[in-house]
Amino acid sequence: MRGHGPAAMAHGKPKVKDFKGTMKQLLHYLGRYKFRLILVMIFAVASTIFTIVGPKVLGNATTELFNGIMGKITGTGTGIDFNAIASILLTLLALYLTSLFFSYGQGWIMTGITMEVTYNLRNDIVQKINRMPLSYFDRVTHGEVLSRVTNDIDTLTQSLNQSVTQIITSAATFIGILVMMLTISWQLTLVALCILPLSFLFILKIVKRSQKYFAQQQAYLGHVNGHVEEMYGGHMVMKAFNGEEAAVKTFDEYNGTLYSSAWKSQFLSGIMMPVMNFIGNLGWVAVCILGAWRAAHGAMTVGDIQAFMQYVRQFTMPINQLANSSNVLQQTAAAAERVFEFLAEEEESKEEVVVHINPDDNTPDTDSLIHVKGSVQFAHVKFGYTPDKIIIHDFSANIQPGQKVAIVGPTGAGKTTMVKLLMRFYDVNEGAILIDGYDIRNFSRNELRSVFGMVLQDTWLYNGSIKDNIRYGNLHATDEEVIAAAKAAQVHHFVKTLPGGYDMVLNEEASNVSQGQKQLLTIARAILSDPKVLILDEATSSVDTRTELLIQKAMDHLMEGRTSFIIAHRLSTIRDADLILCMQDGDIVEQGTHDELMAKNGFYAKLYNSQFDHPSAQGA
Repeated sequence: MRGHGPAAMAHGKPKVKDFKGTMKQLLHYLGRYKFRLILVMIFAVASTIFTIVGPKVLGNATTELFNGIMGKITGTGTGIDFNAIASILLTLLALYLTSLFFSYGQGWIMTGITMEVTYNLRNDIVQKINRMPLSYFDRVTHGEVLSRVTNDIDTLTQSLNQSVTQIITSAATFIGILVMMLTISWQLTLVALCILPLSFLFILKIVKRSQKYFAQQQAYLGHVNGHVEEMYGGHMVMKAFNGEEAAVKTFDEYNGTLYSSAWKSQFLSGIMMPVMNFIGNLGWVAVCILGAWRAAHGAMTVGDIQAFMQYVRQFTMPINQLANSSNVLQQTAAAAERVFEFLAEEEESKEEVVVHINPDDNTPDTDSLIHVKGSVQFAHVKFGYTPDKIIIHDFSANIQPGQKVAIVGPTGAGKTTMVKLLMRFYDVNEGAILIDGYDIRNFSRNELRSVFGMVLQDTWLYNGSIKDNIRYGNLHATDEEVIAAAKAAQVHHFVKTLPGGYDMVLNEEASNVSQGQKQLLTIARAILSDPKVLILDEATSSVDTRTELLIQKAMDHLMEGRTSFIIAHRLSTIRDADLILCMQDGDIVEQGTHDELMAKNGFYAKLYNSQFDHPSAQGA
């Protein structure tokens, strides 16, 4: 399993989220939708106003009905005026229909905003991933990154869609109801307001306790995803080494913490509504008693009492909604902070492009536009993945165009690291790497990497057809060129035996072809890219001897006229190399041809002879 996996974070405690800072950053991000957000506010307020006026109008109908009945009983009136009641009810219907229109409008606009936020955030993250240095992915699992792209953004989208409109509506409802209550009876309104301090005190207490659990929930959801992704990706290795028990134990630790934090956060948010209802009912009972007393003394009409009671019931609703929104905002802050943390990660160093690679063979070179011929110089290169652990101490070599260069040495000598430096996956700490005399840092990374073709020991194929996987080396290649590259890599004969041939779709793990066949496909992809410089990192390590001979023949043809770097443990495959660089502990200890190095009877000779004297050492 990878050393930088989730196991390294098993005992890490997520930090308490910076709620104010994150919400400020989120509001800044939403600033591009300022006009539409203003429309949402206007529509939400308008919808709320028309809804709030309803109980007052309905109270007039109740008063009209009560007066008609009392007049009939006492004989002082003409009875119930149904025309007046009908007029009032039609007015009420018009109010509610208008409210529905504005409510629909604000919901439609807000949904559009949240979907665009989701779309843009995912785009920002994908673009950010392409600008991230490889060192970031050395310390963070794929599942953790995927969790931010999927879970955190989904949480952010859902909570935004709920909380923004709910906060606006609840605030407008609270203010509107308060105004309507004051127009009916300021005495009853004061009684109803007595519940506010108790409500806000309870809300603040719950929010303070639940905030850390929402943050922990989002963090450990990422840890669970990272662990599952890692275990699934390496499930064969995990089973081969009987690692099921350890994997399940680690998962149980993450899942247990996730369960605990999710249970606490959901429980605290869940008790908000029942307790708020209880507090609201206390106020409602007090208003009922005082309202009945005032009505008995003729200080209020029955319709006003009925309208006020409705307002009291509705008065606690926006408080409850604001309380619920506060919990939703905790989730929003937890998810948003993880997304913004990723977007704020340090990117690859900015490029100051001095020289461009000339893609047109028919145009002459200029001071800022060159044709790459393929000479490579390593000038006193010093490098370490961390500043306190240098692994390449003083590497120097001069490779001429078209040379076949082999880099050999024991595991950990720094062979693959040199290739990563050559392609600027990492930048050197000291010294320089030059192509045709130009420091590679003077090229853009994209242009530099277009010069190289690479075949790694670890094959990479994606879920797509065989044809598309080969064409990845040159997206503009025709089908004929793809097939020609496949033939050169000895791929064509086995592809024709597969169901669907070149159109056969490889599954996600490319497990429907063998390891050797996957390696052949990556070699075909490198051939199709037609590189100036070729890098083969243990390219034939996963194929049988017969296939290796066929590939070697194709490679000899491919490497003709191209600068080639070959990293190989089987030294018998690089005897014809023009230059062999022997590395040990990050330095070149010997260099020369095979015959020259064998004649020295030094480090290379011992390494070469050990593979034949001690067969068990061949994989060293």
